[in-house]
Amino acid sequence: MSTVATVAQAEHEQWVQPSKGRVAMLCLIIAESAIFTIFVVAYIYNIGRSLYGPTPSQVLDVPLFNTIALLSSSLTIWLSERAIEQNKVRTFGLWWGLTFVLGAIFLVGTGFEWNKLIYHDGLTISTNLFGTTFYSLVGLHASHVTIGLCALLIVLLFTITGHVKEEHAERIQVLALYWHFVDAVWIVVFTVVYIIGR
Repeated sequence: MSTVATVAQAEHEQWVQPSKGRVAMLCLIIAESAIFTIFVVAYIYNIGRSLYGPTPSQVLDVPLFNTIALLSSSLTIWLSERAIEQNKVRTFGLWWGLTFVLGAIFLVGTGFEWNKLIYHDGLTISTNLFGTTFYSLVGLHASHVTIGLCALLIVLLFTITGHVKEEHAERIQVLALYWHFVDAVWIVVFTVVYIIGR
């Protein structure tokens, strides 16, 4: 009887409450995934339903460079996570800074794409159904990238001023989860908009 009680007590002591930050971020990611799912389904449902142009095949170029930049940022943020775990703050800052630059390149590239679509090709959010769904879906993703870049910049500034230490590794990893989510969502958006939808 005492052995059973000892084993039960040992199992109880081994259980550690999950990180509140990770749980909160996972809940946010689940909620945001639901929103993105609605927008993706709407885009897929409306493919080819525009009654007049321009159509995706006429105006969309595949943003390969932007995509490579954004997806590469998942690697750099992962490397920064490893660096802060090992208390290599300088290395962390370099990888974190590179992550910010890659994300900024993606966002600037999106801006150039929209500039071309609006001013050269005449595609606005009110032009046709394609324009409405395109700007809604890609814009939703771009807004998430913008939020992520703001968070990355804040951490970068704290790093430069010497306020980031190994003890902050878990908080860094929670933020990195959001960035990985943004990258994963782009794979879906890229596939739907630039491959299936063209």
